Amino acid sequence: MTIAIYGAGGHAKVIADIALELNIDIQYFIDIKPIEPIFSIPVVLPENALAKNLPHIIALGNNAVREKVANSLATTFTILVHPKATISKHSILGEGTVVMAGATVNAATVVGKHCIINTNASIDHDCTLGDYVHISPNATLCGTVTVAHGTHIGAGATVIPNISIGNNCVVGAGSVVIRNVPDNCVVVGNPARVIKKL
Repeated sequence: MTIAIYGAGGHAKVIADIALELNIDIQYFIDIKPIEPIFSIPVVLPENALAKNLPHIIALGNNAVREKVANSLATTFTILVHPKATISKHSILGEGTVVMAGATVNAATVVGKHCIINTNASIDHDCTLGDYVHISPNATLCGTVTVAHGTHIGAGATVIPNISIGNNCVVGAGSVVIRNVPDNCVVVGNPARVIKKL
């Protein structure tokens, strides 16, 4: 299998590592500015990315930007899961989603399109993640948690069971979420409290 990776920053390097661990060839990275090759793989401008038939992965950490790029590309998207991640066979991953090393996705969990399940993140049973969600390193979602479209759960955050987090929210690093979070909010602290409306 051969893929293209859209993005050429640090996040793209981690995604490339996953592909290479899986013996997937990377034809090129795509970036809006010319830069040096990554891991000896060329970086091309979008207008020079001619292999439209290749499956793509969008390697951009910002949820809104990742969504904008996904909607602009007339291509297919693949899923990448690091071989040292643990994914239940009774879970579902949407197209374009990446799962980093050490992450766990347990049974009956549904992960939407173009999500990032970052290093050592833990998603327990019966969780539902909308499209374009980012679960940062070492974040923990306990059972039956819902995280809606475009939300970012910060590094080391914990969400207790049976919590719903709305669309386009940010949960600050290290926060402990013990109450539902409405749409378009930034929450921080232990317990997490709304500090800003987006």
